[in-house]
Amino acid sequence: MTDRHHLLVHGRTFAAVGDRGDISGYRGGSAPDGMFVRDARHLSRWQLTVDGAVPDTLTPVADGDTARCVLVPRGGRDEPPAYTLFREQAVGDSSFVESLRVTSNRPVPTTVHLAITADADFTDQFELRSDHRTYTKAGAVRSRHVLPHGVEFAYRRGEWHSVTTVTAAPQPDAVEETGTGARRLAWTLDLAPHGTAELTLRVMARPHGDRRALRVPSSPAAVRQRLRAREGEFTQGVAFPTGWPELAAACTRGLADLAALQVPATGPDGEQLRVPAAGAPWFLTLLGRDALLTSLFALPYRPAPAAATLLALAATQATGSSADGIAQPGKIVHEVRHGELAHFGQVPYGRYYGSVDATPLFLVLLGAYTEHTGDTGPARRLERHARAAVGWMLDHGGLTSRGYLVYRADQGGLANQNWKDSPGAICSAEGTRPHGPVTAAGAQGYAYDALRRTAGLARTVWQDTTYAHLLEQAAGDLRDRFRRDFWMPEHSFPALALDGRGEQVDALASDAGHLLWSGLLDKEHGELVGRRLLEPDFFSGWGVRTLAAGQPAYHPLSYHRGSVWPHDNALIALGLARYGLHDEARTIAHGLVDAAGATGHRLPEVLAGYGRDTHPEPVPYPHACVRESRSASAPLALLTAVGVV
Repeated sequence: MTDRHHLLVHGRTFAAVGDRGDISGYRGGSAPDGMFVRDARHLSRWQLTVDGAVPDTLTPVADGDTARCVLVPRGGRDEPPAYTLFREQAVGDSSFVESLRVTSNRPVPTTVHLAITADADFTDQFELRSDHRTYTKAGAVRSRHVLPHGVEFAYRRGEWHSVTTVTAAPQPDAVEETGTGARRLAWTLDLAPHGTAELTLRVMARPHGDRRALRVPSSPAAVRQRLRAREGEFTQGVAFPTGWPELAAACTRGLADLAALQVPATGPDGEQLRVPAAGAPWFLTLLGRDALLTSLFALPYRPAPAAATLLALAATQATGSSADGIAQPGKIVHEVRHGELAHFGQVPYGRYYGSVDATPLFLVLLGAYTEHTGDTGPARRLERHARAAVGWMLDHGGLTSRGYLVYRADQGGLANQNWKDSPGAICSAEGTRPHGPVTAAGAQGYAYDALRRTAGLARTVWQDTTYAHLLEQAAGDLRDRFRRDFWMPEHSFPALALDGRGEQVDALASDAGHLLWSGLLDKEHGELVGRRLLEPDFFSGWGVRTLAAGQPAYHPLSYHRGSVWPHDNALIALGLARYGLHDEARTIAHGLVDAAGATGHRLPEVLAGYGRDTHPEPVPYPHACVRESRSASAPLALLTAVGVV
């Protein structure tokens, strides 16, 4: 494929189209191709032909809230195009809309034969993400039905039923079979001299179980207007730094992306909520850790996502244990999926609890929300959930029995269950993976902060001083143990983790900066760590690398072994400010803001770890999410860290 993919995002719906606005039905690879709703591809082909041929691209699709391009029929220099096609597309809630305008360039009547080939294969996104697995779908049936104004595609497998409907105005002259399962909607357009004809095509996806009354937007312009209104809700009233316009632009872009990344969720009493999705394309769903960190970054400026996230995660908190031990009472969910494979148990992510840190981060956000807003309502309403989360940390999480939060590799899911969750992300400086249960350093910082903040809630909101004292004692003991077991005197730096035998996993990693954010290190050790993170092997000029360069395990294009993550750096910047290292916090902020400026003020999920001294432009990581909620909210955290207005 030579086309680049351009991503259109609206809540739980996204579409990836090529430079001409087409969808080819491509399978495999890291980039999506199609229109997706609730983990399923509801539009797998959408290809325009004119006079029986694919048109040439005069102006390709550019990044934006809608996809616009200009096309012409194939020809040469001696034969100017007889007409020009102006194409614009957008996605709404479970919908896709296209406006197609054909303008004649001739002084005589002109006839144009135009066709759109459409198909919906309803493929689950896990089948398209190159995991090299094959999923059996016994009894699955696809069907197509011609409608007066278009065609309907349907898919059924047992009780699972999904539908995609394509309609057009004016209605097509014919709906033709193609021999592949796709259908071709065809028009013959008679254009007056220099005349224009317009078509509007609408696609409505009806995922399994969705019984809402939905309407396809009338046009891409209507989508733009709706997106502008939603972005205004997020940006209105935020005091951006007047003396640092680049940071202000990154904050504005981030808030606009957060507005587009809100997805539906349900609260403990069935109330309807909107929460930050993790990111597009593959993670337009609730991920506990991602939603919590996003909400924490945005909290001083937009508290509403925090309140919604807390309620949504309380509603999905585990109340019992699963056979594989991933779900345990009080544990906060890591990932929620709505697709066919999750429904039939062919992937474990319907409600997946493979995270060691979402539970303490839930408590951190609950405490931070209460402290920042003064609103004690959520803390009172969620007291039972908070106590259950503490109970998980003390019991199943390992704080009581092992002294730390500990996780074990999940053979059916994630090997690593901290934020660096790729295989091999937790390693020694040589690259060796630890054996047995893993005690990740960053999660201990989250646990420490969670215990302290929950103690504050117990003392001031729940009026339970005995419980508060218990949690404060547990936090103090955790801090003492950590200094004894994790600190590496020869490096003046904490270990990345402990292995199953309690031995240090000695890679020098950015996770140490999370310990500054949580306050787990004492002042002396914290200052040593903070300054170390700004040395050249760690700091690339764009941000702190996940793994310091020079170690055998380092790789600048590894997902977690040398790349630069904006949200990781945002936590580090907040931690540096906490320890009074304001110049260092500002250095990180400048690096990230400059990186955002190179890409339209939008921070990607992750950047390559190449240094700015040899690469004057940030090098993209090849498989990064195009829009990611933690990265979108990272500029807000930088604004907090540097304290400028």
